[in-house]
Amino acid sequence: MDRKYDVITLGEILLRLSTPINGRLAQGDTLMKHLGGAELNIASEIGQLGLNTAIISKIPTNLLAAFIKNQLNASRVSENYLIEDHSDDSRIGIYYYEYGSYPRKPRVVYDRKHSSINNIEISDVPQTLFYNTRLFHTSGITLGLGGKAQDFAIHCIKEFKKQGTLISFDVNYRSNLWTGEEARKCIETILPYVDIFFCSEDTARLTFGKTGTINEIQKSFCEEYPISVVASTERTVITPKKHNFTSIIYSAKNDTYYRENPYNNIDVVDRIGSGDAYVSGALYGYLKHGDCQKALEYGNAMAAIKHSVIGDMVFTDLEEIDSIIKQHKNTSGYQSEMNR
Repeated sequence: MDRKYDVITLGEILLRLSTPINGRLAQGDTLMKHLGGAELNIASEIGQLGLNTAIISKIPTNLLAAFIKNQLNASRVSENYLIEDHSDDSRIGIYYYEYGSYPRKPRVVYDRKHSSINNIEISDVPQTLFYNTRLFHTSGITLGLGGKAQDFAIHCIKEFKKQGTLISFDVNYRSNLWTGEEARKCIETILPYVDIFFCSEDTARLTFGKTGTINEIQKSFCEEYPISVVASTERTVITPKKHNFTSIIYSAKNDTYYRENPYNNIDVVDRIGSGDAYVSGALYGYLKHGDCQKALEYGNAMAAIKHSVIGDMVFTDLEEIDSIIKQHKNTSGYQSEMNR
C-alpha cells in the first residue's frame, strides 16, 4: 500500500512562555514565546531529518493559528490533519517555564484546561487518514488529557493498527494530568497494539510496578505484550546545566540490547523537549534504516543536541546529526573546535 507519510503524530500543540535564562516567573515582565507539545516536537524533528510527517491536532482559529502553521511549514510538517476549532471559547493550551540554576530546579506551570484539543471528535478526521502512514505515534500526555482527547487517541491507535501501521507510544508520564494508577490502567489497555514502546526505568518501576534490572524490565514488556522494541533513556544530572545522556534499546525480534557510551558533560541551555528529540531520532533511525543500532545512535544524538537549543524542539538537519554521531564515535581524542 502506498502511504503518503512516514510518521503521523497525535497530540496537543502548546504555547510555551518562558522567562529569560536565570529569570523567575515571580519577577520581571518579559516572557519568550515558543511552540511546544511532545507530538509536535517529534513530527517537526523527524520532518527536519527528511521523512514525511503530519500531526493530528485541534487549534483555535485566532492569530496563533498562523504562528502554528508557520512553524509547521518551517519544519516540513503537513497541516492536512490540523483541525480548526470554531467554537467561541476556543483556545490553545499554555505552559510557563522557569529555567533552573543549581541549587534551584527548573519549574513548569500549566494552563491547558478547556483547550481546543479537548473538543476533538472522531468525525473531525477522514477515514482515509488511517491508510496514510507507515507509523503512528502518540503519548501518555494525550491519553492523560482524558475525555474526548483520550477516546480519540485510543480510537486512532486501534484504527491505524487495523491497517497494518506501526504504533509507537511514549509513556511520558505527567503527574499533573493523572495519577500513576490511572496512567497504568489506561496505558495497559493500548499496549497490545503497540510496536515501539518508550518508557523510562523510573516510570516502569513507579507506574507499572516493574522490578529487576533495566534489561529485565524492558524484556518483560515484550513478554507480556506483542511489543517489538522497548527504548529507555538514561540521564545523569550533575547540575541543572550539566548532564550525561544515553539510552538502552531492546529488540524482541533479535533478543538483543543496544547500548553506546553516553554523551558526557552536555552543556544544558534548555532541557525541555530532549526526551521528545530522543524519540524523534530513534524513530527516524528505525524507519530509515530498519535497525535498532541506528535508532539508538540517532536518538542519543538528537537528545544531546536538543540540550543546546532554546525552545521545545531542535532546529537541525541530517548533515549536522550525522556529524554529531561521527564525532561521538571518534575515539582519537581530536575534535575540531569549529565547523567552517
